[in-house]
This record gives sequence, C-alpha cells and structure tokens, in this order.
Amino acid sequence: MASTQDLKRRVRSITNTRKVTRAMELVASARLRRAQMRIEAMRPYADRMLELMAGVSKAAGAVRLPLLERREQIGTVAILPVTADRGLAGGFNAQVIRRSLALMREQQGQGREVVWFSTGRKASSTLRFRRMNLAQSWTGFSERPAYSDAQAIAHAVSEAYTSGEVDTVFVVYNAFVSALTQKVTVRELLPIPNDLLQAEEGAEEERSELGSPDFIYEPEPEEILARLLPVYVETELYRALLESAASEQGARMTAMRNASKAAGELIDSLTLAMNRARQAEITQEILEVVAGADALTG
Repeated sequence: MASTQDLKRRVRSITNTRKVTRAMELVASARLRRAQMRIEAMRPYADRMLELMAGVSKAAGAVRLPLLERREQIGTVAILPVTADRGLAGGFNAQVIRRSLALMREQQGQGREVVWFSTGRKASSTLRFRRMNLAQSWTGFSERPAYSDAQAIAHAVSEAYTSGEVDTVFVVYNAFVSALTQKVTVRELLPIPNDLLQAEEGAEEERSELGSPDFIYEPEPEEILARLLPVYVETELYRALLESAASEQGARMTAMRNASKAAGELIDSLTLAMNRARQAEITQEILEVVAGADALTG
C-alpha cells in the first residue's frame, strides 16, 4: 500500500494537471466562439457564389472548362485530409486520417493510384511515417486559417488537376455540427460536380418565376465562369478549413472537460485512499503506545 506522502504527491500532481486542462478548456471555448463567428460570416458569401455560378453556367450553356472536365478514365486520385497542427483534441485527427486511409484503400481497390496533399502537422507526420506519396503539405494555420491559405492549397490542387497529374481530388475534413459533435466529411473537390450547378440552377429558376430580373453579362458568360471556378475551389477549401478549425476547438474543449472530470474523480479516489492510510498510521501509533504502556506497567 502506498504511503501517505506518496498519495499526497500524486494528489498534488493531478491537481496541477487539472488546472492546466481547465485552462485549456476555457481557451478552446473562447476560440470556438470566434471560429463559429467566422463560419457564420463566410456562409452567405459561399451561398451567393454558388448562385452566381449557377446563373452564369446557365447563360453560358455547354462549355468546356478544365475544372469542369470529368475524365472517363480515372488513373490517379488526390486525397487532401485536413487535420490540426496540435493534438489533445480527442479523436479529432485520428478519425480524419482513418477515413482518408479507408478512402485510399477504396480507390486502390479500383486499380487507381493515390497521391496525397495534406494540411496540419498530424496528417503530414502520419503520411510520412507510413511512406505515402505526399506531394505537398501545409502547416501552421489549423487553428486560425486565412483565405490566403486556402488560395495556396487551391492553386496547388487545381494545377495538379488541370495538368493531368491527378484525375480527381477529394477533401476529407471534420464538419462542425456542435461543440460535442464533429462529422467526418468526404467531398469531391475537383472536378466541380455538375449536379451542384444544376441544383442551383433549379433554385435560380424558382427565383426568376417569382419576379427576379434576368442579367446581362459583360464580358461573356464563358469568360466570367472561367474566372469564377477557381474562386469557387478556393471558397470551398476555405469553408473546409474554417469548419475544421471550429471542430478542432470543439473537440479540444470536450476532451479537456473530460480530462478535468477524470482528474477530479481520481483526486477523490486518492484522497479517500490517503485518509485511510492516515487513519491506519494513527491506529498503528495508538497500538504501539498502548503496547508500550502495558509493557511498562507489567
């Protein structure tokens, strides 16, 4: 049985650890609120971008643009997992990496080669450790991504797609549902899905029937669409980065809250054991005193 001093030392150590986990929980909570505000501010822009693309696509008719081209034979698939630069966030990073590896096995089962792009140190370190074909990685902005970060990633994957190095691009990230729930999402980033534009075209037609005016495009719709498609890719990646940032803070807040709760339960258990050990020591001392007194009187 551990001594009272050993138990005191463990209680003191766990108490200090609980202070750290509580502080990290508060920091993650504050950052989560800021991340949610950024997502809410960005969503209207993304929705209007889709509406504009749908309207221009309808006006342009059948056009052949590199980012819309869907190839008949898919030989190489690019997978882009979005992870964090740090841990201590429960299963946040592990579930994205696990889903990405499952997607890799699915594609390889169809006879396709897989090329990796990644964001966050957790993904890049895992892929390098497994000796995967990692074309490019980005780190240092997982908690507070900027639009310029999304632009850099979008430029790299778009160039790989248009040059024919890859035939399709998937992005895997944690979509933010709530502070307690993050949903692993797999989206086909490139080529840009035609059904997405068709769905938005249907919504655009409904608005036209309600009296929304038609537009006169200058320059030609084809040229406008060619400029909008790269911006759409950047916007979708920026949305994924923001969703992942909010999910990271929510997962870290939950993980630190659970750690603080577990530390409190362990402190209670150790305190009970320490009180029992102290009581046993006191009882032993009393017995020794009584035995000594009996020996003297005897």
